[in-house]
Amino acid sequence: MPKLRLGIPKGSLQEATMELFQRAGYQLQVSSRSYFPTVDDEELDCVLIRAQEMARYVQDGVLDAGLTGRDWIIENDAKVVEVADLIYAKQSFRKVRWVLAAPENSPIRGPKDLEVKPPLLADAIVEVTETGSSLRANKLRILDTVMESNTVLIANQTAWKDEWKRRKLESMKMLLEGAMMAYGKVGLMLNIHKDNLKVLLDVLPALKRPTISELSEPGWVAVNTILEERLVRDIIPRLKQAGAQGIVEYPLNKIVM
Repeated sequence: MPKLRLGIPKGSLQEATMELFQRAGYQLQVSSRSYFPTVDDEELDCVLIRAQEMARYVQDGVLDAGLTGRDWIIENDAKVVEVADLIYAKQSFRKVRWVLAAPENSPIRGPKDLEVKPPLLADAIVEVTETGSSLRANKLRILDTVMESNTVLIANQTAWKDEWKRRKLESMKMLLEGAMMAYGKVGLMLNIHKDNLKVLLDVLPALKRPTISELSEPGWVAVNTILEERLVRDIIPRLKQAGAQGIVEYPLNKIVM
């Protein structure tokens, strides 16, 4: 049986990556005593690798593919195939920033204000930040953004040319992106009389357009749609006022476009 050897980032991205794979349908489990996670896909062999080293291992063919930050791809000048941009980090579904920061009370306002002073402690630091909360807690002020980074699914160039491994990676990309698209969204289905349908559609936001199906009872239809979970508590009362019945909210794992 062919196998795809996949690197899972160990460290700050590990928990978020495991959660994303689980939402995508992969049952990954990590033992505290092993660097080899188990997965319910016999075609995958997974190994935990530090994100800083991932791009080198993929480039050199030790791994067929892996997940790491774009910043580490650039840092290692790695020659790899970027299969998918996955915008998630340790705490959120957003990019991280490498920023230049200085103390809040520092007179330094930007990179041009810095001079090289080897004997002294640093006047400023370059640090990676997701929300900026750690910098604020340490009374540091962001002066400038050096670069933005996000998680990337990468592949070894030889592996990408292999037809089976490429199809495997493309399927993985579709499932992971589908899991990310579903984040923060729910499905909503309801029944309504056709006479009230236009009023309801004016209330109801949709990913594209809601699905409308005829019911066995004459004059009634079922409406199925996807919306942001944060909107549900405000929208359900309005749907009820518009004549909706049998309203059901359900969770989503993946949305594949």
